Amino acid sequence: MVVQRNDGFFAPVSGFDLPRFAGIPTFMRLPHVPFAHERFGEVEIGLIGAPWDGGTTNRPGPRHGPRQLRDLSTMIRAMNGATWVAPFELANCADLGDVAPNPADLMDSLARMEAFYDRVMAAGVLPLTGGGDHLCSLPILRAVAKRRAVGMIQFDSHTDLNDIYFGTSKYNHGTPFRRAVEEGLIDPKRYCLIGIRGTAYGRADWDFAAANGIRIIPIGEFHARGVEDVMAEVREIVGQGDTYVTYDIDFVDPTFAPGTGTPEVGGPNSWVALQVARLLKGVNIVGADLVEVSPPFDASGGTAWLGISIMFEMLCVMAERVGALREKA
Repeated sequence: MVVQRNDGFFAPVSGFDLPRFAGIPTFMRLPHVPFAHERFGEVEIGLIGAPWDGGTTNRPGPRHGPRQLRDLSTMIRAMNGATWVAPFELANCADLGDVAPNPADLMDSLARMEAFYDRVMAAGVLPLTGGGDHLCSLPILRAVAKRRAVGMIQFDSHTDLNDIYFGTSKYNHGTPFRRAVEEGLIDPKRYCLIGIRGTAYGRADWDFAAANGIRIIPIGEFHARGVEDVMAEVREIVGQGDTYVTYDIDFVDPTFAPGTGTPEVGGPNSWVALQVARLLKGVNIVGADLVEVSPPFDASGGTAWLGISIMFEMLCVMAERVGALREKA
């Protein structure tokens, strides 16, 4: 990777230069740099859309998530007002475009996504993805963890560790991380789930977690202990090894994020939703995603706005690490 800096190409379009409601929307108003672009080799963090919800079992619509996330991301400015991190000054970031799924073939879509992310990883680019339903995370993990298992931090109201749905379906948005553990993509001893809640079909997913050493922090414990204490444990669990972060928007209480397929009451508010992402600082993030934003149930756009704000917080953490590693080199 040849990194050129300070020529302005990778800077997002400022709202002072072009009004937020104008222009062609890209993630955070960054340049669109597909694989064939002459400057693709300079990209360090790639923002990617995964417009696919073939694994949805309840309310559909996350296939439209990336488009609405991009649209609402025109509200993102270049500096984090809470941490004063300026991610676009620390790393070359670009919108790599969308994965092209096959809406008529689930298994082909998984293969297409894995092949896309294989190219991303081969180029040394850190992927930050806007989904899409949670099954999208499985092919991404297959690419990210191709050489060795990664740790994982999962913000979610559901475990997504189920084995099978409707007697035959082993691949849907309720099973991706059962498959990922079975395939050796995730190191279960470095895997932590935060925010699990709601009614249950049974204990099979929890039993699987316990049998494999996976740490589940249910929402009651999260609220009782507080964000700082919980996230300190999370960082200790994953340590300094390669770690993937997956953030289901239904981690957030539906009062603040109603536009999702399987909402669960009793979750954190939007402030806490941002805070947990900020407290990922220090984690060696090799990829991340924000999934399950469903525009058909998000009439105001508020869920997508929260979703892209969470993505920006994760981007800041990733960019800080990229910048620190470059200084050491």
